Amino acid sequence: MELIDGKAVAAQIKKEIAAEVAAIKQAGGKTPHLAAVLVGHDGGSETYVANKVRTCEELGFQSTLIRYEDSVTEAELLHKVEELNADADIDGFIVQLPLPKHISEQRVIEAIDYRKDVDGFHPINVGRLALGLPCFKSATPSGICDLLKYYNIETKGKHCVVLGRSNIVGKPVALLLMQKAQPGDCTVTVCHSRTQNLKEICRSADIIIAALGSPEFVKADMVKEGAVVIDVGTTRVPNAQTKSGFKLTGDVAFSEVAPRCSYITPVPGGVGPMTIVSLMKNTLLAAKKI
Repeated sequence: MELIDGKAVAAQIKKEIAAEVAAIKQAGGKTPHLAAVLVGHDGGSETYVANKVRTCEELGFQSTLIRYEDSVTEAELLHKVEELNADADIDGFIVQLPLPKHISEQRVIEAIDYRKDVDGFHPINVGRLALGLPCFKSATPSGICDLLKYYNIETKGKHCVVLGRSNIVGKPVALLLMQKAQPGDCTVTVCHSRTQNLKEICRSADIIIAALGSPEFVKADMVKEGAVVIDVGTTRVPNAQTKSGFKLTGDVAFSEVAPRCSYITPVPGGVGPMTIVSLMKNTLLAAKKI
């Protein structure tokens, strides 16, 4: 069993991005500029956005953080989106999800100029992804593909089971892995809460991507010997032994599943670091106006 080290891969990609940004600046080019809109004080969102801002600094990007209380109206938020769309200095921006219940997330996503949609959530980017056309790819699925590529994990002709059908991970990663590419050329099965014979389907998988948000859902009896397991889950589970009072737990029961795998990602330190790096890759792409 080999552990897939997302931190190490992310660090290598960061070095490559930082070198390219430095070269752009030296040639008199524009510094990539990422803006993030944060609504309310959700703990997870605060952490994610802080990490994104810090990574921008590391890579030589410019970053702008725009904060609103969760009482902000949908109209006010949409007006800010329009401003960011029109601001020539902003190359890409994100509106951190989730949003308060009185705001339509889909309406906000669709209001973002798809050419600045570095999260890859806009219907135009999702549609282009489905067709295999150049686009901003959703950050987590893109990061998963980068890990498979870095570790030279064979995907051609393999059976990949995706657990979860979310618009952020499940659907886009399935689209990426079925395309004619490396990694890609998989036969993909997408499973969800209504799937029957789930254990049998999982046991037939060469690659399992678990993105359910259900702590330790994948057990050893669901995984065949030699499978590759990618754990996207990050649930805060109460734990009295940690200083924070919780432990970040994946969708895979790691200690019992790991011995059966050829490769497996840990939580934390697997997919997580790759998500932010993928967002930075998209921002650099937006700045280059490719």
